[in-house]
Amino acid sequence: MSTTYARRGPLIPTIVIAGLLIVGFLVFSEIWTEKLWFDSVSYQTVFTTQLFTRVWLFVVFFLVMAGLVGLNMWLAFRMRPLGSRSGSSQVLERYADLLASNLTLSLLLPAAFFGVIGGMTAQAATLDVLAWLNRTPFGEVDPYFGLDIGFYVFELPIWRDLLGFAMSALFFALIGAAAVHFTVGGIQLGRGAASGSRPSAARRHLSILAGLLLVVYGLQSLVDRYAYLVADGTIFTGLHYTDDHARLGAKLVMAVIAFICAALFFLNAFVNRWVLPVTGLVLMLVSGLILQLIYPAIVQSFQVSPNEPDKEGTYMQHHIDATRKAFGISEVETTAYDAVTDVRPGQLKEDAEALPGIRLIDPARVGAAFEQLQQVRGYYSFPDVLDVDRYVVDGVERDMVVAAREMNLNNVPDKAWNNIHTVYTHGYGMVAAYGNRRQSDGQPEWVERDLPPSGALGEYEGRIYFGEKSDQFAIVGREPGQAPIELDTPGGGKGGGEQYNVYAGTGGVPIGSIVNRLLYAAHFMDLNFLLSDRVNSQSKLLYNRTPRERVEQVAPWLTLDNNSYPAVVDGRLVWIVDAYTTSRSYPNSELVGLRQSTSDSQTRTTGATGLDQMVNYLRNSVKAVVDASNGTVALYAWDESDPILQTYAKAFPGTVQPKDAISPDLLAHLRYPEDLFKVQREILRRYHMTDPASWYQQSDLWQVPNDPVTNTGEANEPPYYLSIKWPTDDAPVFSQTSVFVPRGRSNLASYLAVVAEATSPDYGKLRVLRMSDTHQIDGPGQTFNAMTANSRVAEVLRPYLNQGSAAASYGNLLTLPMGAGLLYVLPVYTQRQGSNGSYPVLTYVIVRFGQSVGIGATLQEALDETFKGDAGAETGENPVDPVTPPTEQPTEPSTPTTPPATTAPTTDPNLPSDAKQAATVLLQQAETAFVAADNALRAGDLAEYQKQIELARKSLEEAQAQLKR
Repeated sequence: MSTTYARRGPLIPTIVIAGLLIVGFLVFSEIWTEKLWFDSVSYQTVFTTQLFTRVWLFVVFFLVMAGLVGLNMWLAFRMRPLGSRSGSSQVLERYADLLASNLTLSLLLPAAFFGVIGGMTAQAATLDVLAWLNRTPFGEVDPYFGLDIGFYVFELPIWRDLLGFAMSALFFALIGAAAVHFTVGGIQLGRGAASGSRPSAARRHLSILAGLLLVVYGLQSLVDRYAYLVADGTIFTGLHYTDDHARLGAKLVMAVIAFICAALFFLNAFVNRWVLPVTGLVLMLVSGLILQLIYPAIVQSFQVSPNEPDKEGTYMQHHIDATRKAFGISEVETTAYDAVTDVRPGQLKEDAEALPGIRLIDPARVGAAFEQLQQVRGYYSFPDVLDVDRYVVDGVERDMVVAAREMNLNNVPDKAWNNIHTVYTHGYGMVAAYGNRRQSDGQPEWVERDLPPSGALGEYEGRIYFGEKSDQFAIVGREPGQAPIELDTPGGGKGGGEQYNVYAGTGGVPIGSIVNRLLYAAHFMDLNFLLSDRVNSQSKLLYNRTPRERVEQVAPWLTLDNNSYPAVVDGRLVWIVDAYTTSRSYPNSELVGLRQSTSDSQTRTTGATGLDQMVNYLRNSVKAVVDASNGTVALYAWDESDPILQTYAKAFPGTVQPKDAISPDLLAHLRYPEDLFKVQREILRRYHMTDPASWYQQSDLWQVPNDPVTNTGEANEPPYYLSIKWPTDDAPVFSQTSVFVPRGRSNLASYLAVVAEATSPDYGKLRVLRMSDTHQIDGPGQTFNAMTANSRVAEVLRPYLNQGSAAASYGNLLTLPMGAGLLYVLPVYTQRQGSNGSYPVLTYVIVRFGQSVGIGATLQEALDETFKGDAGAETGENPVDPVTPPTEQPTEPSTPTTPPATTAPTTDPNLPSDAKQAATVLLQQAETAFVAADNALRAGDLAEYQKQIELARKSLEEAQAQLKR
């Protein structure tokens, strides 16, 4: 037995040591590879600052927590009574002997355990601590305590965390000390517990710890008074009447009571009378129940609730003002707009300059056309929802629908390791199409296209090693004399066939050394870093390749927009990422969830709202730019007055460039961010009302309408980028627009737009056109129904809606303030069915102004028809080819000429007279049903509307059947 034990003795220590070495190596590999990555993007300051802060936070709070727990357990052991423990059980005696014989281990293990918990909790607050250490005043004070806003944003969370940590540390120390005292006989339960002098040392020790706990509780009560300004209340976020008149005073009284109870516990350490502190503790609990629960409930129920609008009026006003300021909507320009609904020839003459800016190409519909016409090979891909940007072509700035041709590794034929990581390494080129034009066959009119890229954007570096679909690491670089292996273009290049490339960018981490290869093999758990011959002395590793990942790494204090978009800037393809500074501690401002506020029918699934972050302060303080080839990240200060931006710029010096460092070419492609506009839109639903009484009653509550075009249930209609001419402006400007409807209604309440053009002096200006209350203006849902139910539109689209050979789908329903009213524009796309290679083409355009609806093969035709034959202005569109609607053997749907002018099917003169007469009656019934449906829709009676539409449909079908006899 002894021999066996001797042989096995070294095994366990060896396994333990080996395990520790492996864990240590893995931890080191993670830290060192992270350092190498930050070195590769030249943001070493971010890495070292965070690492140093995390380390010292962990060490300090580990030592404090472990020290308090371990020291008090050691003191408890030192205070043990001499001699055996009378009346104690054998179990406790064995525990006492075990504690005495293994004192160091018995104290260090629980101390270290609680120390690790404290250290890990503290290091998780690294960014908050850095903000606290580098805090910048807001220069504004809250209306109740007169403290700077920065106190609530930067300091209050830290003070609450520190007091919470102190409370936890003292509680664990008290529990640990009490356990040791009980084990060694310092505390006895039963009849002898209160007699004699032996427990006096334990009593003194535990009384002091309990007193310290109560001191911390009292301090927490004092600090919690300020937290009411950032807490969710009964009707809003912020201080309420009951908080001000009951809870604030209660917190102050509870703090005083806690300090008195603490003094009683301190006194008990010397007088040995438990009755005093215990009585004080019971009274404190009873007082807390009365002061913090019962009394506020009485005030709320008997004073506030019966008179809530009056009692809460002042507090609501402070809340409204704070919310509007925190979300940047305090300067919204609201204008009464008495939109006309009558049409007349030449009505759009004053808006002639704005007509060419009406974007007919829907970024959410033409992705498939980009895919089929510009994909080139199956392993390239475009996003489902494209982006809108502006480029100057022929000296004129034009709205474009753009997308980057990225590598989609899911479609690579052979997914071998070498192919995924060394061959299919990058996408190539930007594809752009005019937003307001299409070719004669309905396809987008390309501005930039093909491989290698060609078009109006000029020469630029278009290789995309860093993109939204770059979710795998790539190993690039070849030694001198080695053939290139990275697929560059699949064909059609200068060599006539497939072209290969060697990465020439500056990005990536060198992995030529065996040490780096070993570290990254551990990091990715991939032995191919050590075994593959394609990893050589010149190799670089590209990882964290999506624009979002790279910006999040170098600026962890920012919240990123849902959508990054590509642009050609200064001869390079880059990704532009809008970034926000946020807080959930802005006093009296409403807390909102980013996920809920930014979701709509086109919400991308990779956005900032993946986490439902609650915020009550939002600023687009930074514009980030990621080079698609080099992977470099540039952060530019956009809202330089933002105190949170200034704070983190001090915490990470040199990481944020000033606003004037933005080049003119980059500035021309910056725009007002989507998520910010969506959040502001959500806030404006209620906070356009600045009067507390109206706000409370919600008498003028708006809501974002559901998207009438998509079948996505309750999804909001998305905002749209397009150039519009505001009624008081002289020229159109690139904007982001949306509309509101009254809560529970479908008619239009207001029209919202923000100047999205970064070069405009009015950039970021929010403007609202408020509809008149004297007559109703149809909202998007009503307008869409009126457009699609229009008898002329129905007749034109019937070949696409009733036959299986081709299908029609609708694009974005755009709303524009024109002609002293509101113009609705709805593009119609058609797509051949039953073909893998089919794609939607723009075929018709439907226009509505007031009650007048027009449809045409071009926007010009639809406008002229809507405005009695003459819109008064030219759209500048290209001519279209005439084609016929699909038949039994359809071809690819394309653009027809002007649709037929009659609403009824053409009758055959050889038909029997009874068939003609029956068809005429049925058509009259259909027309009557359509009119009744329109009236029901205007009255808001959707049930009657649907009933009449169904009657009209049946009448038209029966009429067609009669005409085929």
